[in-house]
Amino acid sequence: MERPPTPPAHKRRPAAALISVLLAAAGLAAVPHPAQAAPDAGNLLRNPGFESGLANWTCTDGSGTATTSPVRTGTSALKATPSASGTAECAQTVSVRPNSTYRLAGWVQGSYVYLGARGTGTTDPSTWTASATSWQQLETSFTTGPGTTSVTVYLHGWYGQPAYAADDLSLTGPGGGDPGDPVPDAPTGLAAGTVTASSAALSWNAVPGATGYQVYRDGTRDRAVTGTSTTVTGLAPGTSYRFRVTATNAAGESAPSAEVTVTTPGGSGGTPNVPRHAVTGYWQNFDNGATVQKISDVPAQYDIVAVAFADATTTRGAVSFTLDPALHYSEAQFKADIAAKQAAGKSVVISVGGERGTVVVNDATSAANFADSVYALMRTYGFNGVDIDLENGLDPTYMTQALRALSAKAGPGLVLTMAPQTIDMQSPSSAYFRTALAVKDILTVVNTQFYNSGSMNGCDGKVYAQGSVDFLTALACIQLEGGLAPSQVGLGVPASPRGAGSGYVAPSVVNAALDCLTKGTGCGSFKPSRTYPDLRGAMTWSTNWDAANGNAWSNAVGPHVHGLP
Repeated sequence: MERPPTPPAHKRRPAAALISVLLAAAGLAAVPHPAQAAPDAGNLLRNPGFESGLANWTCTDGSGTATTSPVRTGTSALKATPSASGTAECAQTVSVRPNSTYRLAGWVQGSYVYLGARGTGTTDPSTWTASATSWQQLETSFTTGPGTTSVTVYLHGWYGQPAYAADDLSLTGPGGGDPGDPVPDAPTGLAAGTVTASSAALSWNAVPGATGYQVYRDGTRDRAVTGTSTTVTGLAPGTSYRFRVTATNAAGESAPSAEVTVTTPGGSGGTPNVPRHAVTGYWQNFDNGATVQKISDVPAQYDIVAVAFADATTTRGAVSFTLDPALHYSEAQFKADIAAKQAAGKSVVISVGGERGTVVVNDATSAANFADSVYALMRTYGFNGVDIDLENGLDPTYMTQALRALSAKAGPGLVLTMAPQTIDMQSPSSAYFRTALAVKDILTVVNTQFYNSGSMNGCDGKVYAQGSVDFLTALACIQLEGGLAPSQVGLGVPASPRGAGSGYVAPSVVNAALDCLTKGTGCGSFKPSRTYPDLRGAMTWSTNWDAANGNAWSNAVGPHVHGLP
């Protein structure tokens, strides 16, 4: 997407200093070792070198295996491979004593490898390395709380990164419990209760000898609980989720329960201002020949208004926003107009990026700066959330970290949209697609720019020319079948021939593509193998170009989107 008038040069920090900054920014700095420790019982971890395969360890979604290369000592080590939507966590629950100090250490290889413990009853420790090309030791320590009798030690990588290796782990400190206690049986009776657009209630039968339970969502550990029920929150509307539960005690973690699948309804869930089917429009904070508008001038057909754009600052990762003086728009009126849109049931978000955007988020410090600055803009202007329109590349690891930090600050009402270019969503392995999948549980919609791209591959492997119904449907199919929920997919198109360099389609073509995907009618030569009635809707660049064309786009596409099944 165009914007009015290169990323700044970045000097590399020494590796040790960089890791220190990253850990401090992410709140993951290791706790210093105490001067004196209580008498310990040796290594409390079982099978710490993986010489017995994965015995005593549980790896999410089948991501871990014992390997003979690389190995630090002995004949075996752990190898675990993250997926686009999982971190390949391997964990073991260990018996400990209350109010006691422990040291956790291990040797790892790979990129973005984490070692930590949770359930300590105090501050859960975690440490990591961004890059370990050879065996590197990670270590940290913690003190248990007054009621803590077990902790879970874990390792994991990061979304979409290569496999990592681990060997020779150790947890030293006072032992707890009876090492001869049996590992609990797998829980039975897992069932779903009330399911909303953003949450699912789960319950299961108590397991004799269990002191706690671990809940897994889509193969990834979601939470630890002590009772036999929980409500999982932060789910996306119109999305299916798989759940399992394990039982834990001082001896370890049980096999998983039978799986239960729940599908959240396609309502608005954690984003109350976004309807089931929505129209997104970009509002230009500059004058490029299109109709100059105030937010109050944007037609009511638009459900999400993306203010384009936030600006990069001299602080890496941070953004700011200033109204263009050429608009003759006071800040007070701008804020009042945003509030009026929201009172009418609309959402207004701040868009970051654009064709010439120079925002760079590529380490933990810049990720924290991004989250802090966007949240500050939300509080200042009343924005409902953020739109990611970074057209010059993004780092999926740290953009994911930034968006999750923002979500933690903003809460479940955050509206999170994305507008990748067509090439960015050709494969789930691409950086943009990986980011979308990594934040799927907090993501509102991805409105891919199906223009300015030339011909591209569709989900059937055939090449389609832009500016056609087949281009819109066959390329949207890649996202629909690649892991995003239908409610998270929108069709991005220009509002008029002047709104883009190429790829304009008439509103009637947009409506035909919407019908093809949601109802199986109006298709061209490509017809998807199934329909997606929960498809979110459509997006256009921009409300200003739409206005310059007599609002022909929103007058035609808006009612059609809102009338979808």
